[in-house]
Amino acid sequence: MLQKLMVIIFWLGLWALLYLLVGRSILLPSPLQTLSALIQLSGAASFWLAILLSLLRVMAGFVLGIIIGVMLAVISCNWRFAKQLLSPLLSVIKATPIVSFILLALVWLKIGQIPVFTSILVVLPIVAANVSSGIRTTSAQLLEMGQAFNLTKKTMLKEIYLPSIRPYFAAAANISIGLAWKAGIAAEVLCTPLNSIGRGLYNAKIYLQTDQLFAWTVVMITLSMVIEKLLIERIIKGRVHV
Repeated sequence: MLQKLMVIIFWLGLWALLYLLVGRSILLPSPLQTLSALIQLSGAASFWLAILLSLLRVMAGFVLGIIIGVMLAVISCNWRFAKQLLSPLLSVIKATPIVSFILLALVWLKIGQIPVFTSILVVLPIVAANVSSGIRTTSAQLLEMGQAFNLTKKTMLKEIYLPSIRPYFAAAANISIGLAWKAGIAAEVLCTPLNSIGRGLYNAKIYLQTDQLFAWTVVMITLSMVIEKLLIERIIKGRVHV
């Protein structure tokens, strides 16, 4: 605990020092100015509504990306043709800059759906690739033993497949939750839906309110860390029992 406190103090001190060196708050606000802007923003109901709606959009995309990714992994591992068919699609999704999908989504979708769509595209290929690896590395000996003992498909899934897949799935979720959050907020910045963190960032940039820009950034980073801590470390890594 003391070490964490010292780390925080160090980086806040470095931030304050850089502020003094720059000498212009429009370029770099101080920690106190950022805190003041954060307190000011938090006094409005729209601030909390923006956080809630942005969180719901990103988490919806994250969950849907996981569901679709797991489904594609199962399909591709059971049917070779499906793997050959899906492989180019997943490669294109991974290789295409996310901003391209956001701009295309501005034509295809409603404003509020774009952050969800963007988060799905970031999560899907990571989950699909990792879960596929987990399925393929399942011990052949354990599978043969399960068949020899006439285990049901449900038991095989619970006792053999899931323990093999879980670490791969946890790694995919750990990586993709942060990427989904960044991609979702980036989509909000470009499409500026009402009541969103992205709109707050965009407006702060337009009106040169650098202290509010930093305040919204602090909110975004804090939420990302909290989500990762609660969702990944406490739920996915061993606390979910099937």
